[in-house]
Amino acid sequence: MSSIVDIIEQRISVRTYTNKPVEEEKVDQIIEFLNSNVKGPFGNKVKFQLMNLTDADSEEVKALGTYGVIRNAYLYIVGIAKKADKAMEDFGYCMEKNILKATELGLGTCWLGGTFSRSNLAQKIGLSTKELMPAIAPVGYPGDKKSFADKTLRLLAKSKHRKPWEEIFFDGDMNSSLSKNSAGQYQVPLECVRIAPSASNQQPWRIIRGESGKDFHFYLKRTKGYNKLFQGISLQNIDMGIAMCHFELAAKEVGLKENWNTKKDALTIEGLVYIVSWQE
Repeated sequence: MSSIVDIIEQRISVRTYTNKPVEEEKVDQIIEFLNSNVKGPFGNKVKFQLMNLTDADSEEVKALGTYGVIRNAYLYIVGIAKKADKAMEDFGYCMEKNILKATELGLGTCWLGGTFSRSNLAQKIGLSTKELMPAIAPVGYPGDKKSFADKTLRLLAKSKHRKPWEEIFFDGDMNSSLSKNSAGQYQVPLECVRIAPSASNQQPWRIIRGESGKDFHFYLKRTKGYNKLFQGISLQNIDMGIAMCHFELAAKEVGLKENWNTKKDALTIEGLVYIVSWQE
């Protein structure tokens, strides 16, 4: 088994793929994983399918947003979630697990989130009016040579850059930054959150360590107007699920026991939305 922390560090967004088909053995492993990965930490059920898209479907995907830069991709993980409280967090958590599984198998992926619920792809998968298709992800072998558009998008998204610790991790309240040295065993899980993917690389998570030193409270700092771009789908709530996924998997690897819960007496902080707490 590969180290999950190594896999998280290796994961990058791939937009250009080779024409080499994914081996049947790897396809079977992905499908088996998708079929078992059906529930998030908040209890919402999700569904995933690995789909071979036709040329017409691929062109439709390319036409959505900036996804025209996806090249030579025909195999996609397609995800569905029912409309419910914390459904986007559960979707992000589970979809990121899928992406890390593909990374472990030596395959490239890329989060594509947004407006798929009204697409022909949604009709093919049988999306109901009570469901959303928040994101899909191409899966394949990364191309050796990135296209100019790919390089430009990575530059615009600042994909090689992440916010420093002092801007996203705090100790006790928002007035005191949490240093790496004082994070102890939690340094690795927190670093795995810091390098996690997020829509437009906004990194909307803010995490506050509690008084015990073993509880961490996850807050969302919204980018103004950002979620108005996608009807019914909050990409930044999906980002919070991705952060939870990275934190939990890394914490387990360093021997810290999982325990997510929602605190009724969580601090109310202006400009932030409380999501969940981790307590060892």
